[in-house]
Amino acid sequence: GQNIFGLDVIETPEGDKMPQLIVQKELDREEKDTYVMKVKVEDGGFPQRSSTAILQVSVADTNDNRPVFKEKEIEVSIPENAPVGTSVTQLHATDADIGENAKIHFYFSNLVSNIAKRLFHLNTTTGLITVKEPLDREESPSHKLLVLASDGGSVPARAMVLVNVTDINDNVPSIDIRYIINPTNGTVVLSENAPLNTKVALITVMDKDADHNGRVTCFTDHEVPFRLRPVFSNQFLLETAAYLDYESTREYAIKLLAADAGKPPLNQSSMLLVKVKDENDNAPVFTQPFISLSVPENNSPGTQLTKISATDADSGRNAEISYLLGTDAPSEFNLDHRTGILTAVKKLDREKQEKYYFTVLAKDNGMPPLMTNATVLVTVLDQNDNSPIFTHNEYNFYVPENLPRHGTVGLITVTDPDYGENSAVTLSILDVNDDFTIDPQTGVIRPNISFDREKQESYTFYVKAEDGGRVSRSSTAKVTINVVDVNDNKPVFVVPPSNYSYELVLPSTNPGTVVFKVVAIDNDTGMNAELHYSIVGGNTKGLFVIDQTTGNITLKEKCVVADLGLHRLVVKAKDLGQPDSLFNVVIVNLFVNETVTNATLIHELVRKSIEAPATQNIETADTSSPTSDYVKIMVAIVAGTITVILVIFITAVVRCRQPPHLKAAQKNKQNSEWVTPNPENRQMIMMKKKKKKKKKKHAPKNLLLNFVTIEETKADDADNDGNSVTLDLPIELEEQTMGKYNWGTTPTTFKPDSPDLARHYKSASPQPAFQIQPETPLNSKHHIIQELPLDNTFVACDSISKCSSSSSDPYSVSECSYPVTTFKTPVSVHTRP
Repeated sequence: GQNIFGLDVIETPEGDKMPQLIVQKELDREEKDTYVMKVKVEDGGFPQRSSTAILQVSVADTNDNRPVFKEKEIEVSIPENAPVGTSVTQLHATDADIGENAKIHFYFSNLVSNIAKRLFHLNTTTGLITVKEPLDREESPSHKLLVLASDGGSVPARAMVLVNVTDINDNVPSIDIRYIINPTNGTVVLSENAPLNTKVALITVMDKDADHNGRVTCFTDHEVPFRLRPVFSNQFLLETAAYLDYESTREYAIKLLAADAGKPPLNQSSMLLVKVKDENDNAPVFTQPFISLSVPENNSPGTQLTKISATDADSGRNAEISYLLGTDAPSEFNLDHRTGILTAVKKLDREKQEKYYFTVLAKDNGMPPLMTNATVLVTVLDQNDNSPIFTHNEYNFYVPENLPRHGTVGLITVTDPDYGENSAVTLSILDVNDDFTIDPQTGVIRPNISFDREKQESYTFYVKAEDGGRVSRSSTAKVTINVVDVNDNKPVFVVPPSNYSYELVLPSTNPGTVVFKVVAIDNDTGMNAELHYSIVGGNTKGLFVIDQTTGNITLKEKCVVADLGLHRLVVKAKDLGQPDSLFNVVIVNLFVNETVTNATLIHELVRKSIEAPATQNIETADTSSPTSDYVKIMVAIVAGTITVILVIFITAVVRCRQPPHLKAAQKNKQNSEWVTPNPENRQMIMMKKKKKKKKKKHAPKNLLLNFVTIEETKADDADNDGNSVTLDLPIELEEQTMGKYNWGTTPTTFKPDSPDLARHYKSASPQPAFQIQPETPLNSKHHIIQELPLDNTFVACDSISKCSSSSSDPYSVSECSYPVTTFKTPVSVHTRP
């Protein structure tokens, strides 16, 4: 220890040497608390003499060392549920000093919070920190304990103890509701028309615990039309997740649940009330969308028909319903606005209208109001309040007089505005009329008689119509059946009375003077009796013209000497019946001369004129010239003989060419009353009469020659208008004339191919007329088929053509241009009824 201690010798004044032990370095007891040294003392002698002594120096302790903590910073964790007295940590501190200097005192620094001082206890001697009071991490999750250790010195040692209070799931979550829609008395009022995702409230959930224990989830406990949408870790938006319906649910109590993730978890709940506000979103609903009802007609005004009702799912004013009639509702009905009672305010008539379709409305009092409609069908039931109605009060039917028996006369139409049996009408004829019948259902009137206008022009009776109602109703109508004229009567000439009369015409007569008037009558009526006159034969010189309406025959030109004599005019009277007109002809003999000196001769000329062709005039220059007459007669006899020979020859040729069935028909018809207009047939008849000796030579007095119909087409005939014309020419032969006339010996002056118009006339007693019509059945009764050669033609003079005579001989044949009419082959002949 020489480096620690030094030895210093101090000589005293006395000379004494006094050794002093000097501390050369700072002593540190904690390094070495004892030093042992050997002290040697030598003298100055030689040998030097010395002695030694052991010096032990003990270093006394001074408080020069502070306490020292083993750990200056200590961090400990303790659960917050640690019981009181639980050790938190044990502090260790040392002091290099000894004795009293080494005694350490532990205490909390003044910097330690009161809370920590309250919660923890520090043992001042041992340094043990324990839990003094229950811990609460949520109150203070950690504590800093600054612990001082002092040995009495002025500078204590410091140690920091950090106490972390570990979490225990001892706190339930909290739920904080912040309303976005201001509540009323703690209840949120939300319209049922609120759109989706309407924000109701902001929900904040908290948990004082930490980590999992403080991790909170929030949800609702049952199905509601709301949802919690997280926006932050601990915040949720409560919003609508579906459309609200006041009529379905009027109030929602939403229970919010918040649960932490601790084990076991802790949870918290909270209630949120939402009331749904009613909106007028429901229209009224009719209990019956289609209302059908029936009411008898003729009801009393104000009759209650039915009560209409509707419901509304809304509430309050939104559910208050008023009833209205639609714009299409007729004025016959009324609907009570409050009760919905439908009444008929007018008397209903099924015949005017059987069914009423209209609309009724139900309107609520919401804002805006909603309405709905229903269809009402009112069927008016029939009552038998109408009599059958005839379409006319009086029926006039027009039927042709040739209508067949049991044909249809007319149709009676009856209506009954009623329905069913009330409208089933039965028709009948009053006053038992056997002349007519009526179909009870169809109303067809049929005759049981044949009509003849000339006998009775009209029939009148009454028809009754009766319905089938329980109390039947009936009505009557007058029926008049008018017989319409059919053109079934030919014109009949009154003037001249016969073909053998004549009229004297003075040569000095001025042109345009009426020399004769033809008068004919027709028993038909209307157009069927309206007659037109025309000259269809004779008048070869065109000296005379006739007025078609009045029948006046006037002189056309001034008479000359060549015009003296007898002029024969074949006058036709034709009615205007449709579709076929009827006609008759008469021969008008006009004798042009100054006087009538020999009436017998004139009558003979007339008779000869009748037998002569219609296309020539027999003219005499002077009746007092017998020589001229004789010459004429001789010429006529010679011409007649030649004609007879030619006719016999032609007849033989035709007979040879006739088919066998026609020959048989001719044999069977030898005694028939039908005759043909063919001159050769006339000769054949005369020859047969000569062979039969038992027969009289003259024709019987009752021989009746009938009408022959000649179909003639004249393109330039003004009277016929270019159409086919039927010409009937009668022969009126007086009995004495027929007896005197010899068919075989009388001379003729017409050519062989000229028509024998004398055979076209009948006697004075009326007889049916022939009509030669094509395509008549062969087996028809009273019909005969006559085949004529194609060159067998009838020559007729055009009534308006002027014929020029090539000879001044009154008996000569005038050469004229005539249209040729050819018979159709085969030709059928039948009587006109």
